[in-house]
Amino acid sequence: MNKSMLIGTVLGAVAVTAGGAFATYSLVKSGPEYADVLGVQPIKEQVKTPREVCKEVAVTRQAPVKDQHQILGSVLGAVAGGLLGNQVGGGKGKTLATVAGAAGGGYAGNRVQAGMQDRDTYTTNQTRCNTVNDISDKVVGYDVKYQLDGKVGQVRMDRDPGNQIPVNKQGQLVLGQDAPQQQTNQ
Repeated sequence: MNKSMLIGTVLGAVAVTAGGAFATYSLVKSGPEYADVLGVQPIKEQVKTPREVCKEVAVTRQAPVKDQHQILGSVLGAVAGGLLGNQVGGGKGKTLATVAGAAGGGYAGNRVQAGMQDRDTYTTNQTRCNTVNDISDKVVGYDVKYQLDGKVGQVRMDRDPGNQIPVNKQGQLVLGQDAPQQQTNQ
């Protein structure tokens, strides 16, 4: 084989290889790199956030009873009733009036002291708390309408893609870091 034929063969092989590589590159690059976004609709979800609300409230309480059986009121009432009954009548009537006055006065004194104890109250402040829910909207995703190769499709994404969505070499949308997801054509 002569030298010029060898050089021609090598140059021919190089040209064929370069042409094949260029043709392959052109075929790979021929598809669209992006899908055009036609519309984005945020998907919202209501979120309830509980929080505690506390306030001071005036509370009226009954004072502790020191004389639970109203003995002091009964004794004072009996003494006063006996003195008044002693002022009425004479002889055995006076004695009867004194005893009746003491019994009636004791009962009346007992009831008066009981009423005073029931009305003996004091007021304090007390903290009362309850839970309320604050309601807010949270965006949980986006329904994205797009056009790719003249076809309109829709896909749900976790972010707003902007004006374009990247497309891989197989013609599938690149929706995130993971593998391409399926899209629906309309």
